[in-house]
Amino acid sequence: MTLELSPVFAAQLPAGIDVFDYLMQLDGEMFRDIANRRTLRFTLNGKRYFLKAHYGVGWKEIFKNLLQLRLPVLGARNELRAIQTLQQVGIDTMTLVAHGERGLNPARRQSFVITEALEQTVSLEDFCADWENNPPASPSQLRLKRALINRVATMARRMHASGINHRDFYICHFLLDISADVFKQSPQALRLSLIDLHRVQLRKRIPTRWVVKDIGGLYFSSMRIGLTRRDLYRFMKVYRDTSLRSTLREDGKFWSRCRLRACSLYHSFYHELPATF
Repeated sequence: MTLELSPVFAAQLPAGIDVFDYLMQLDGEMFRDIANRRTLRFTLNGKRYFLKAHYGVGWKEIFKNLLQLRLPVLGARNELRAIQTLQQVGIDTMTLVAHGERGLNPARRQSFVITEALEQTVSLEDFCADWENNPPASPSQLRLKRALINRVATMARRMHASGINHRDFYICHFLLDISADVFKQSPQALRLSLIDLHRVQLRKRIPTRWVVKDIGGLYFSSMRIGLTRRDLYRFMKVYRDTSLRSTLREDGKFWSRCRLRACSLYHSFYHELPATF
């Protein structure tokens, strides 16, 4: 069994308890409750946290993934490694306060991660929801839009360069800190955190098809927030860290595959093809 707690978090727990059992059985505001996994928010001494507890996926799920040539997600260790790697490469994400794992049988292994709740944040999906009908127009609004595009592209580039593919890479999984007026902040001061790391994969080098799935998913989730072709070109340039002319010339096939992936997701979700974007 492994069990690691930050000193501050450990000091808040009741004395004389089995810590692993206590944390695995916590109650709170439920966000997901399925057969082998729970995600909930709880409060401890006035501070809010998120618990993701895994109770074993079962052999059926393991074999199903292996037959599909996919590595099964066996527990919280995947998310733990993702958080640690993102922090190492300078990508804002959740702050880890506790994690644990017990059991040798991979089908029945129990594990958890606990992170600080990201307070006073809003997802990019919600923050940008009105842009299609009321596009940013003032200098401060346009400056913020450009800063967010640059930040998302930079985070995506760093993530992929470090061997991480997200698998659920949508704008709803970027949380913008709004504790201060974002329209008055410098681009460097903006805090944008990447969340929902349950299905993240970590490798030395990511196969191109998985990069396409990530960027295609991000593209799909941005198709109804009023972005322009210029915004798209800005993302492409920053993501490839080169000139627009260079990436259009050298990466044309890659960007075409990303668009096809995005259009496929859009059609599956909305049962129609997207407008030109």
